[in-house]
Amino acid sequence: MIYSNSLVDKLMPLVLDTSVLINLYASTRGVEILDALPNVIMLPQIVTLELEHQTSKKNGEHQFVQDLIAAKNVTLSGLREREYDIFQSLVSGSPSLDDGEAATIAIAASRGYLPIIDEKKGRKQAQAHIPDRQLGWSLDLFRHPKATTKLGPAVSIDALYFALRDGRMRIDESHCDHVVNIIGVERALDCKSLPGYKARRESWQKLAS
Repeated sequence: MIYSNSLVDKLMPLVLDTSVLINLYASTRGVEILDALPNVIMLPQIVTLELEHQTSKKNGEHQFVQDLIAAKNVTLSGLREREYDIFQSLVSGSPSLDDGEAATIAIAASRGYLPIIDEKKGRKQAQAHIPDRQLGWSLDLFRHPKATTKLGPAVSIDALYFALRDGRMRIDESHCDHVVNIIGVERALDCKSLPGYKARRESWQKLAS
């Protein structure tokens, strides 16, 4: 399948899940990427709370998010009454979602926004609640034409690579070959979050040698 960016020509606000913020931080270019996008960027309050644990503070992810909020690169929002009902159904259902995913879906479904979610379970639940919208991936942020133009070819490729290697960014199976063509097989070998990594590793090693 040819990769098609789901955000192009979509100007509604985007709601980011916790893992998306981790990917942006890992890329070292998260601020520039978000600045380049024409969309309003919404963060659920619950998502920011998920990054208040000691590991995120030590890694720098917590401070990254606080800086985004302080600089007004993102808009912070709590849950409204109807959204809290959706949130509760998602965290208590089977299979249950984590708090950040549930809050992201609840806000997006209620307000007509577009959720950016990478995890398979979260995307399935999001699509059930938002059947009329194509969901976004972290990859769509990194490969948005406005972001790649702002960063330039080399830096945008580096940012994608760091998000995959250090943020362990998830992408769809159908996008794997496209992404590997961008970062190169040598770098793909460093990115264990790529779908089918173990099965593909041998062929990448042959191409890299």
